[in-house]
Amino acid sequence: MKNVASFIIIVLFSAIGYAQNGPKIEFTAPDNTIDYGKISKSDNGVRSFEFTNTGDAPLLIISAESTVSSIVVTKPGTAIMPGKKGKIDVKYNMTPGPIRKTITVETNAVNQPEGRVALKIKGEVL
Repeated sequence: MKNVASFIIIVLFSAIGYAQNGPKIEFTAPDNTIDYGKISKSDNGVRSFEFTNTGDAPLLIISAESTVSSIVVTKPGTAIMPGKKGKIDVKYNMTPGPIRKTITVETNAVNQPEGRVALKIKGEVL
C-alpha cells in the first residue's frame, strides 16, 4: 500500500512540474545549434537564433553572452509577448579555422534550468 501511495504522489508532483505557468522559450534551430558549414572569410558571419515564447507571460532575455571576444551577440531589448517570435543575432569575426563556440542566454523562462540556455555555433572558416 505504501508503494502505491508513493507512486501516486510522485506522479502528481511530476504533473505539477510540467504544468508550470510563465514564459517558455523554444528555439527553432535543431539542438540549439547553428552550423555555418564551410564558409569563406568574406562571409559577414551573422546568423540568427530564432525563438518563440510558448508560455503565457512575457519572456525577458536578460543577457546573451559569449566567453570569447570573437563573437558579438545582439539580444532583443524588449519583452517577447506570449505566442510571439524573437531572435538573437550572433556575429562571428571570421577568423580562419574551425568554429566551436557557445553563447549563454539567461532568461526568465520556466522551461529551462535556472532560465539558462546554451546556444552553439559550429563550422569552419576557409
